[in-house]
Amino acid sequence: MTAETKHEADRIRSAIVTIILTVFALALGDAIIKGVSASFTLWQIFFLRSAIAAPILVAVLKTRKQLTFILPNHFWWTMLRSLMLTLMWVTYYASLPHVNLSVAAAAYYTLPLFITIFASVFLGDTIGKIGWLEIALGFVGVLMVLQPRIEDFNWYALLPVSSAILYALAMVLTRSRCKSENVIVLSLWLNLMMLFTGAILTLVLMLLQPSPQVVEGQEFLFGPWSEMSDKEWVVIGILSVAILVGSVGAAYAYQNGPPATIATFDFAYVAFAVLWGVVMFQEIPSAVGAIGMFLIVFAGILAVRAKGRSHTPPNKERNADSGAGAPPPVR
Repeated sequence: MTAETKHEADRIRSAIVTIILTVFALALGDAIIKGVSASFTLWQIFFLRSAIAAPILVAVLKTRKQLTFILPNHFWWTMLRSLMLTLMWVTYYASLPHVNLSVAAAAYYTLPLFITIFASVFLGDTIGKIGWLEIALGFVGVLMVLQPRIEDFNWYALLPVSSAILYALAMVLTRSRCKSENVIVLSLWLNLMMLFTGAILTLVLMLLQPSPQVVEGQEFLFGPWSEMSDKEWVVIGILSVAILVGSVGAAYAYQNGPPATIATFDFAYVAFAVLWGVVMFQEIPSAVGAIGMFLIVFAGILAVRAKGRSHTPPNKERNADSGAGAPPPVR
């Protein structure tokens, strides 16, 4: 094995370890948000979490002597991307007080299926037989996880699917319009968008002062800010670390490993979400739901593997191991 080949193998291994640690942190952060949803308002979490994360990202840019490039090259496309991802987090987090974490995670990880569809519609990619198979499997899996029944259907169960659609649209935008942007800059502007959203919606709720009837049962969305003791600041600190690890860790992983390989390990989020759901909330998936989760994950793996093969020229297979391919998604 040459020194260059060994270096490439080491980068792939470190990328795989990074994405596993990244989804571990993200799943833990989401579980914590589900656990504190009765104590915090979502906009308080958005504002305080990003108020801590954004200065750290600025410091990283300053350390790299890139502070002059704090503005993205494509400002309005970056703003639209940040808005889509912010709405993605809003819809996903809004579901957590009302559905099991494992159900939300499985529904959210239909995103490779939506990326496949949107890439076909907006970027001209060909779906093919495997693409239609993964879409069918993913759809069946979602039905098995959500198990919709007219008499007791929970509309909140559709929110993670909506968040997957928003994320898929944001990734198509990333690939087509924000391809050349620095990933730290993209992460910074995403956090600034969440900070701005948290501040504006907090101000709107303070001015409107929703009635107790509206707030009841919806404190996570319409309630006032909770008082901050040492315990609450520790929670916000952990959530800030989780969003930093999630945005920067995913970028590093996708930059240093083949996207199809890294995306396969990205699905470990579903397993971690099931784990945290059992440990923290005693949420044990039903047998049908567990099979549905497996189908969604399997369909997603088919999707990313098919993309990996379609973007790898036959005579350049070894070059793919250096991390070339689609630009990294930044959560």
